[in-house]
Amino acid sequence: MKRFGLIPILLLPILFNACKQEPVVTKYSIEQFYKNRQVYGGVFSEDETRLLYTSNESGIYNLFEVSIADGAQRQLTNSTQESYFAIDYVPGTNKILYSADKGGNEIDHIYLLNEDGTSVDLTPDENAKATFTGWNKAKTAFYFLSTKRDSRFFDLYIMDAKTWKSRLLYQNDKGLNINGISWDEKYVVLVESITTSENKLYLVNRLTKEQKEISVPEQPGSYSATGFSLNGKYMYYITNSQQEFQYLVSYNLETGERETVFETNWDVINFSLSRYEKYRVIAINEDGKNTLKLFDHKTGQRVESPAIADGDILSIEISDSEKYMRISAGTSKSPADIYFYNFETKELKRLTNSLNPEIDPNQLVAAEVVRYKSFDGLEIPAIYYKPKAASENNKVPALVWVHGGPGGQSRVGYFSLIQYLTNHGYAILAVNNRGSSGYGQTFYKLDDQNHGENDLMDCVYGKKYLQSLDYIDADRIGIIGGSYGGYMTMAAMTFKPDEFKVGVNLFGVTNWLRTLKSIPPYWSSFKNALYAEMGDPATADSVRLYNISPLFHASNVKNPVMVLQGANDPRVLQVESDEIVEAIKKNGVPVEYVIFPDEGHGFVKKENEIKGYKAILDFLEKYLKEESKAAE
Repeated sequence: MKRFGLIPILLLPILFNACKQEPVVTKYSIEQFYKNRQVYGGVFSEDETRLLYTSNESGIYNLFEVSIADGAQRQLTNSTQESYFAIDYVPGTNKILYSADKGGNEIDHIYLLNEDGTSVDLTPDENAKATFTGWNKAKTAFYFLSTKRDSRFFDLYIMDAKTWKSRLLYQNDKGLNINGISWDEKYVVLVESITTSENKLYLVNRLTKEQKEISVPEQPGSYSATGFSLNGKYMYYITNSQQEFQYLVSYNLETGERETVFETNWDVINFSLSRYEKYRVIAINEDGKNTLKLFDHKTGQRVESPAIADGDILSIEISDSEKYMRISAGTSKSPADIYFYNFETKELKRLTNSLNPEIDPNQLVAAEVVRYKSFDGLEIPAIYYKPKAASENNKVPALVWVHGGPGGQSRVGYFSLIQYLTNHGYAILAVNNRGSSGYGQTFYKLDDQNHGENDLMDCVYGKKYLQSLDYIDADRIGIIGGSYGGYMTMAAMTFKPDEFKVGVNLFGVTNWLRTLKSIPPYWSSFKNALYAEMGDPATADSVRLYNISPLFHASNVKNPVMVLQGANDPRVLQVESDEIVEAIKKNGVPVEYVIFPDEGHGFVKKENEIKGYKAILDFLEKYLKEESKAAE
């Protein structure tokens, strides 16, 4: 329990440039923006001289290694078809574990990379999804979840790191979420999803089969286990029970006593202990940006941690010796990079440079958090990007950006598509409509059974906020989003057809009846919670789900739409996009459609990102910028 990772599905950054004179802006091509690298993770080698990480430098995600001493980087795999994501070094060897799926189908397997460069699929069941969950205390075996017994349920297994034989540790017959295992393997933690904002936390004794509820029945809320103490005395969990925001609690396994370890006025989103519990690491989602707090675990005293200017910390790892720390952090104007920190010398060393050197970061825009009032007076937080050349004398078009989810969050961070569009003169307001995470549980629940209605009005009022800015062309505002944000885009074009001049839908839901019936089988433990929020298509809820599905009202669409879709998407099936495109065509409305045969729910190959995102700009230039100008 020494690392945390936060990769959020879409990261969004910004800054408000108050220059009175219009600056000269260098426009960069989509190819230049996607010469940037994405780097994830950074696991210490056993001798703590190297870090293993994932990068798409080669055009697709592969495994890389960087020397801590001199920053020298080495590519370890050369996949050209499937993305490989680093897990860890195998202790006592130079072998490596990594995960991969097929074409974005999300059926991940765990692979072993041998020293001679060959790979072995350690979880070869073709249709079973496998997820690495950590090493045992001695680091002689690792735990993983798999659906090989039943495609609906994840069971817990352990695999020996010498024989590569696995055995079942816990058979998950009730189909709950397995949320952890104690160091002595006595306890398994289970989570039962009630709704998307409420769950129950259980502790199962593997020896006696006794199951005990850890969540407090009369104090409902969100509960999530974050690990056990080495001495087996405590379990830690994060909850928002009886509070707006999530806080950290320790639970005494012997006495049942609970103690609040840390709370603040934002969500605690992760907690971990270094290997021998010298350090306590707490991550906080502070207004759409991660902050890190480090403590001496025994004394509870704050420990000095490095500052990264404008940094959004995505993940950290403390070495087994507890002498060093790896930090992955980006800024609003640069993709995440890997940093190395020495606790003894206080030295902070940057090991990667992900931003394409052809791009001057001063030509990009930094993130600004703004707030505006919606139709009912509710304050809506948003992340805003103002193009550098925008002024009262040079009014620019704008886009309302809607995040995925439901329940996601637009955040301060870096996303090449956002910077690309802003660099080419489009203001972007990334709204955190009601129902978004990070702003308290009351705000999070406001869109339950109300999707496509009040949350859509929050987007419309985001447009009105943009129109209030004297450098925005009030008649040239569109809407864009991916996944749930793609649904909101099509809801806007269908149910508010006069509000937005264009819509860009990236793999968005258009038929809730089909989507909710066709969710992947391994989402079984979450299905009832999803139905509680969205509605059950097999009940009277189907009437409402029909009414909020854009496909059945596509005849209302009157303004140009663009749709992008991965053919292997297991969440939003390609047929969803096929049908909405055909329905819009019947209206005689311009519609453009881009399908990627080798992508799933989101695009990970650089060549596809370049093709798709260049097509988005071309679409906007034609239908939002030029046609609107011609109509003046």
